[in-house]
Amino acid sequence: MNTTAAQTRRPSRWTPLSIAAFVLGFMVWWPLGLAILAYVLWGGSVDDLAARAASEIKDMFKSAAPGAKARAWSPATGNDAFDSYREETLRKLEEERKETLRRLREEEREFEEFVTRLRQARDAEEFERFMAERKKARKSTRSRSKSKKG
Repeated sequence: MNTTAAQTRRPSRWTPLSIAAFVLGFMVWWPLGLAILAYVLWGGSVDDLAARAASEIKDMFKSAAPGAKARAWSPATGNDAFDSYREETLRKLEEERKETLRRLREEEREFEEFVTRLRQARDAEEFERFMAERKKARKSTRSRSKSKKG
């Protein structure tokens, strides 16, 4: 085989992924298997298709990430006034959401402090009760031992 033939020859489209897709396609529904066969023969590699799909899904999630611009996941309407109004409203909502989260964390911290104080008060009360019962028990054992001696 000469070098020009090697350069013009395309790599095989039958990769492990395309074979698996072909077999699974026929197992699920035979027209799907035929569609995969036709795609591999005339369209392209299933690996390329999977890579493109993964890239599109990754881009979709990246644009929907918190802090992403509204324009990334919401197409422009063509009306600049409405688009700027929408962006400003979304910015205000995001600021409001952040402020609400900050307040919620503050309340959570205050509640944890409250619960800690309650536990300390309960522990102190239980300890005092224990000490009072212990003192009472000592007095009763002392009085019993005095009455036996006398």
